[in-house]
Amino acid sequence: MTRVFATPFDLFAQVGQALGHSEWLTLDQSRIDLFAEATGDHQWIHTDPVRAAQGPFGACIAHGYLNLALVNLFLPQIVEVRGISMGVNYGCDRVRFPNVVTVGARVRGRAELTAVEEIKGGVQATVRVTVEIEGQERPACVVDTISRYFPL
Repeated sequence: MTRVFATPFDLFAQVGQALGHSEWLTLDQSRIDLFAEATGDHQWIHTDPVRAAQGPFGACIAHGYLNLALVNLFLPQIVEVRGISMGVNYGCDRVRFPNVVTVGARVRGRAELTAVEEIKGGVQATVRVTVEIEGQERPACVVDTISRYFPL
């Protein structure tokens, strides 16, 4: 369920709190291939199922940057800030890829609000998103995302 904030200023009271998680998403070979096509990264560990089956992971794996890109899909499922004229992605701090995601695995985002500060004309929020892999202890990706919200 999406956590809704009526205004960006409501974020201040929730620093240090878990925001929830997204729905599970199956990372199939077609999504991995589309990402390879979009980025030009056609390394065999991502796009050659026959060769990858004999490789170190036993199957094709998702690109680390695909796991990071999925944060953009997961965040709106987790948190919504209303009462804004616009919200913008400002950047990321500390991105890590502690585990691989093999083709067919299910992933989801889990989020925690780690910091909020006032900026000129708005509010800046840092949300740590952990891309979890179903059945795995170590996540695929951990990233501190930074968003800026400008009130109406």
